[in-house]
Amino acid sequence: MTHATVSARPVADIQAEYQVLIQRKRLYGGVILAVFVAMMAAGFRIADDRNAGSFWNGITHVFDYPSEVLSEAVEKVSLLPAHVVQFFPALIETLNIAAAATLIGAIFGTLLSLLATRGLARWPSLIPVFRRLLDIFRAIPEIVIALVLIFLLGGGPVPAMIAIAIHTAGALGKLFSEVNENASLKPVEGLASVGAGWAQRMVLGIFPQVGPNYVSYALLRFEINIRASAILGFVGAGGIGYELRNAMSWGQGRYDEAAAIFLLLFFTIVLVDQLSGLLRDRLTHGAKQ
Repeated sequence: MTHATVSARPVADIQAEYQVLIQRKRLYGGVILAVFVAMMAAGFRIADDRNAGSFWNGITHVFDYPSEVLSEAVEKVSLLPAHVVQFFPALIETLNIAAAATLIGAIFGTLLSLLATRGLARWPSLIPVFRRLLDIFRAIPEIVIALVLIFLLGGGPVPAMIAIAIHTAGALGKLFSEVNENASLKPVEGLASVGAGWAQRMVLGIFPQVGPNYVSYALLRFEINIRASAILGFVGAGGIGYELRNAMSWGQGRYDEAAAIFLLLFFTIVLVDQLSGLLRDRLTHGAKQ
């Protein structure tokens, strides 16, 4: 009886301590949630006060513009094929911007990721420098870089391509560096033992291991860059986004063109998403038997 009581006491103590920890965790979670809700409510109130119009009055008209666009597009549906042909070159320009930016960004991202990975870096003491450089590239929005470049270089696809490439280098560099950390260093050590240089060790020892993941991430980034290049067109960076801004700014009378651009862009993104998804699955999992 005494032995059972002694052996049961630690179990009861552990259960009591566990319940205390659970209650404390719930209390902390509740406090954090309450603070978050209070901050969101205060921020929303400040934003609504500074807004040109009241949010609650404007939310009731949120579907007015889409309905106007759709009604005019339905009335002029016979012009839709002609509009698709008209804006197809602008779509090709957007795809070219995204493709060039993805390629350039992937090249620089690969180099920076290797220089920022422990065990692979050419200059280990500079690893923090290259990591901060990746953080900077990733932190600055493409639209900010594009606006600066448009001021310096003028409007067109080149500022958009450079802006997206810089952000892509930072984003892919971060992803590539995480892939590099999981690569085996034995091939690198073997190549180093026979006198291979740093570039040779990377190309022959690392790239065969990480290549499929690199391409998979690059394809995913290409999808994102198509959307980014379309958005940058609104600030004068060319492509189909520029044509969409003009159609929307003109107002009634050209809403059918805006609808055609929306459809063209939507189906292109869906198609690219499906194709890149199949390629990524093929690269990471191999061909299905």
